[in-house]
Amino acid sequence: QVQLVESGGGSVQSGGSLRLSCAVSGYIPISRCMAWFRQAPGKEREGVERIDSDGNTYYAESTKGRFSISQDNAKNTVYLQMNSLKPEDTAMYYCAFDYARTRCIYGRTTDFGYWGQGTQVTVSS
Repeated sequence: QVQLVESGGGSVQSGGSLRLSCAVSGYIPISRCMAWFRQAPGKEREGVERIDSDGNTYYAESTKGRFSISQDNAKNTVYLQMNSLKPEDTAMYYCAFDYARTRCIYGRTTDFGYWGQGTQVTVSS
């Protein structure tokens, strides 16, 4: 069983920065994929960034160049650094996990079986 706990959300003005953290506990295999998704009110959940156990990263076009994902294997924690935030980045952000780094290739919500509870990010203009 794997548990995910996100933190770091909050309110920020347009152009500001936030860093989200996702602490992972439980059975963590050598091969895995970690991802960040977000969901705005009335919209579908969309992928933001992904990182596999080899350190390969995958970015969404909407956040490329502004967001970056990283991981600290010693702390079993994944981070999402968000810079140059825009009001359209406002959403609930979720951390997701699944076994096998190949899950990162497509990054669909159905590729992930474990989810955190979410952390709210609000960007005001």
